[in-house]
Amino acid sequence: MSLVKAKKHLGQHFLADKGIAAKIVAGLIHTDQYKQVLEVGPGMGVLSDFLFERKEIESFLIDIDTESCDFLRNKYPHLGENLINGDFLKLDLNAIFKDKFAVIGNFPYNISSQILFKILEHKDQIVEMVGMFQKEVAQRCASQSGTKDYGILSVLIQAYYDIDYLFSVKPGSFNPPPKVNSGVIRLTRNKVQNLPCDEKLFWRTVKAGFNQRRKTLRNALSGTLPKDKMDNHPFFDKRAEQLTVADFISLTQHLSTLIAI
Repeated sequence: MSLVKAKKHLGQHFLADKGIAAKIVAGLIHTDQYKQVLEVGPGMGVLSDFLFERKEIESFLIDIDTESCDFLRNKYPHLGENLINGDFLKLDLNAIFKDKFAVIGNFPYNISSQILFKILEHKDQIVEMVGMFQKEVAQRCASQSGTKDYGILSVLIQAYYDIDYLFSVKPGSFNPPPKVNSGVIRLTRNKVQNLPCDEKLFWRTVKAGFNQRRKTLRNALSGTLPKDKMDNHPFFDKRAEQLTVADFISLTQHLSTLIAI
């Protein structure tokens, strides 16, 4: 089989280090909660080789690159319909997975945030995710309030998932090497089924707060609630990065009462 050529427009950097691939797959630790896993962007199957050793789970692969899919069909003839030539961001996950499942991958860095938001959209089905991202994105997801990396993704992900920053990966582990370092994180669905607040308002509040992160929330949220309706709640005089996930939930609850007045 001839090797697949990495395509810049798809953000492809194929993982070449088998030791790193094995560590990523070993990051799946909650297989008692699901029986299926979807690998996004398998490329030439370096990660997949170790995934198929996990006999307790059924593996699915999706890649937008037709050349990669042709390569993988030859390499894994047993996969059949479990190999999908398509775009993960447009994939109807409910049509494939009827129960809870996991997601794994060396994700294309140019769509990292979109992948994470897709996982959040399906948070009630995706109980675990182990993935490689640009290190800055991985750190942002895991960062805590009061730090410069803390932002929209940090709050929204941590509202629904417990997060572990597993390890960092240097450019030399890829072919071709990216210009940035990488980081592997694990997301584990927490026990919160529904946030104890209006979830749409929670998302709006988080996004509005960080979209104008240098402003106090009194100013940043003026599009959500007119200033003359805001009271002396101490959160209004803080900036978004100063609030924890629990604080944002509390603020959303408070905003709901003010909007109702």
